[in-house]
Amino acid sequence: MHTKPVATYRTRLLPLLAFLLLAAGPFVLPVYWTFILTEILIMALFAMSFNLLMGYTGLLSFGQAGFFGTGAYAAALVILKGGGSLWLALAAAPLAAALAALVIGYLCVRRDEIYFAMITLGFGMMLYTLAHNWIEISGGSDGLPLAAIPPLNLGALRISLFNPVAMYLLVLCTTALGALFLQRVVRSPFGLMLTAIRENRDRLAFVGADVRRVRLVAFVIAGAVSGLAGALFCLFNGMATPDFMHWSFSARPVLMTVLGGAGVFWGPAFGAAVFFILEQLTTQITENWMIVLGAVLIPVVVFFPKGILGTWLHFLKNRRSQRS
Repeated sequence: MHTKPVATYRTRLLPLLAFLLLAAGPFVLPVYWTFILTEILIMALFAMSFNLLMGYTGLLSFGQAGFFGTGAYAAALVILKGGGSLWLALAAAPLAAALAALVIGYLCVRRDEIYFAMITLGFGMMLYTLAHNWIEISGGSDGLPLAAIPPLNLGALRISLFNPVAMYLLVLCTTALGALFLQRVVRSPFGLMLTAIRENRDRLAFVGADVRRVRLVAFVIAGAVSGLAGALFCLFNGMATPDFMHWSFSARPVLMTVLGGAGVFWGPAFGAAVFFILEQLTTQITENWMIVLGAVLIPVVVFFPKGILGTWLHFLKNRRSQRS
């Protein structure tokens, strides 16, 4: 009779427990912290999509904000000009971002390391410039403000997203579904191929795998999930602006992934929480909170090469192996 190891049950139980605790959050926390948690969840999904490239495939992209913004604009355009359906907006965002990622990724995945990073940065800034200058579609520097956010239709039930708790729960459920999807990807045979590319792409190509195609699929998946996060951010802020596509916005998932741990599935989500909590604490003391972030990031990179969560999990794994 086969029994599943305790670790398997633990890895399934802990995310479920975390989801339940997060679902209870807005009912016990002040409204201000409900807003903060909402933004943390959106950025966590964004960073986890980036981690599929950096942590699992070994590709450092500086253009993920382009797909994040593409999703935000797709959602805003559907709401403003496409009938105002919330579900259609949430569906259009990842599709538009995936299409953009397919075109851009086809050109980017041919290069490696710093060349890949620079090409993605260039395409990301092209998307930013397009959104900034195409006033007829994107609204230019003013963006596309949403005068009204469509309600959440659940059959006969219509829930207004102007309620912070309703918005939070929508973001939480969407982020959870996105995280489950990414988890299935990284634990599938395709995910093993991504890890193999990160470790030794030449050996994988030698055994007959099409490395460029695998990279392209990973790039499209990461772009689609980034677009979904962008749609949530658009709904949360009530607008889509070119700032969502700026290269500095692409630095956010990089910082969050480094803080939490690249290649650790929940690392970017942990890094997003650390990033925003640190921001909230330090802005109460000084406006130059990025100096504090830099002061924290340097020792993290030096003393926690696997990120905070990644190093801690590695430490626990070593302790278990020593006991056994």
